[in-house]
Amino acid sequence: MKPSTNSNSVLKTIAISAAAAVLFASSPIGSFANPIRSNHTKTASISESQIDIKYLGSDNDQFQFRVEFDNTTGQKFTLVIKNDEGDVVYSKEFKDVHFAKTVSILKNEDNAESIHPTFAVSVGKRLVQRSFSIERKVTEDVVVTKS
Repeated sequence: MKPSTNSNSVLKTIAISAAAAVLFASSPIGSFANPIRSNHTKTASISESQIDIKYLGSDNDQFQFRVEFDNTTGQKFTLVIKNDEGDVVYSKEFKDVHFAKTVSILKNEDNAESIHPTFAVSVGKRLVQRSFSIERKVTEDVVVTKS
């Protein structure tokens, strides 16, 4: 009888090991793993043709520009305007798909005759810049009549 008891315990051990292996192999532990993420995310991309910046003119108080951006992806972008010295005078984020904004730069004693602003539109790491040089000359017509 001794040999059958010994073989029964060996068979029980093998059966328990086999059952444990089956349970371990079908365990839902793998469901707790982080999902695999693809590196194929949309990267920010803009081209020169999507951006149109025009000088509209000036009056006694301000210079006016029109900024338009065809943001087909609807991604967040930043419009930055720098003055003659390169200082940021305007910076704001937008998400408009068809962006259009009229920008006014106020005249002061330093820029009444000329300005050199730089406009920059950035999406992610991509940047498109446009610089302007506006020279304003005022002429005076004098008419003298003799009576």
